[in-house]
Amino acid sequence: MHLFRAAPAVLVIFAAAPAMAQDHDHGMHEQSPAAQQQAPDPQADHQMPDMAGMNDHGAMMMSMTGALGPYSMNRDASGTAWQPDASEHGGLHLQRGEWMLMGHVMLNGVYDWQDGPRGDEKAFVSGMIMGAARRDVGASGTLNLRAMLSPDPFMGARGYPLLFAAGESANGVDPLVDRQHPHDLFMELSASYAHRLGPQDSVFIYGGLPGEPAFGPPAFMHRLAAMDSPEAPISHHWLDSTHITFGVVTAGWVHGDWKIEGSAFRGREPDEDRYDIESGDLDSTAIRLSWNPSENWSLQASWAEIESPEALEPDEDEERWSASAIYTRRIGAHGWYSATFAYGLKERSDGVSLDAWLAEAAWRPNDRWTVFTRLEAIESDELEGPAHGPVREAQRISLGAIRDWRVSEHAVFGVGAVLQQHLADDALETSYDGDLQGAMAFVRLKVG
Repeated sequence: MHLFRAAPAVLVIFAAAPAMAQDHDHGMHEQSPAAQQQAPDPQADHQMPDMAGMNDHGAMMMSMTGALGPYSMNRDASGTAWQPDASEHGGLHLQRGEWMLMGHVMLNGVYDWQDGPRGDEKAFVSGMIMGAARRDVGASGTLNLRAMLSPDPFMGARGYPLLFAAGESANGVDPLVDRQHPHDLFMELSASYAHRLGPQDSVFIYGGLPGEPAFGPPAFMHRLAAMDSPEAPISHHWLDSTHITFGVVTAGWVHGDWKIEGSAFRGREPDEDRYDIESGDLDSTAIRLSWNPSENWSLQASWAEIESPEALEPDEDEERWSASAIYTRRIGAHGWYSATFAYGLKERSDGVSLDAWLAEAAWRPNDRWTVFTRLEAIESDELEGPAHGPVREAQRISLGAIRDWRVSEHAVFGVGAVLQQHLADDALETSYDGDLQGAMAFVRLKVG
């Protein structure tokens, strides 16, 4: 892939931001090796500290153990995926008897403009509403229930315009091309149970209808480097499109900073009815190995064998591979820097092999401003449909920022914008009329 066409400017951002984070780091350092090896006290477990006495929400989250084992709660991301322990963990937390409750709302009002003969414009609302409840079970168990809803279905069956995006359909007949499909109303309805075996070890089981199998990095709307942007990655169907799977069971083992897990799940992607709960055989398999070598890093490698993922191509199966690295560093009291590097490969049963790369970063120097960027490249044979066509290369560069204002103790309102540059290979330039631009302006309400 011709990443070099876009790489120089983005590499400057990726190289400079960690240096700026170091310069502005007021006392936040890497953990010592001894501190990295010391697991949270299992007996301290999930008891909620006195909220009135807590001045540092991040420190409180760091002191609590995760849903799947004896590690920092900040490590938990979407499904059973991990992120760095230094990540920000948002949400409102409340203790009710033996249950700890968590809630989080993020809604974006977006105006989207995509240039050229294959572009379009649209205003829509996206985001997520999350809730979780967890409690101890006996001396060594943890039960966690989680629900996540999306307003995406209200934007319409055809989703929103996004050049080079493809996958799924609006009506069950015609593929969506140059548009991002809406996510289902129910993005996750899941339960997990973890059982501690010792200070460093636990085993767990997770089930969802829908849920997220053990494949890829955390879903893009949960990655710290991506969550401030209202645009979906065009590499979504290589890396994390399985985050809404209608039927998944995952079992795993946590040993210190390592996790190995496997999933049985329904391979078919959600259909065009975005409001229902689907069902089917658990006909597909995924395996993921995760490692958090320090509080700042989270690494994973995963493999999946997926049966008939596309409703429009029911006879095609896929084998997918993924590898990713996430780096996150705190800056002062309210800031952070985070970057994600990810690779995905799809090998279809018809012999076609397609890969995708993604590099994204976000820099939040304080509690008011966040700057974010993304560079990604894909190989796709869906851009000259309606059926599979020749394999083409496409890249996109995005750069955006959002300014937040706190409107109450638990609510923040923001105004932001994203600029996009699309780079088509020579064979695609005619139909797209060259290398095109795009833009999004958005407002955001975040509670929790």
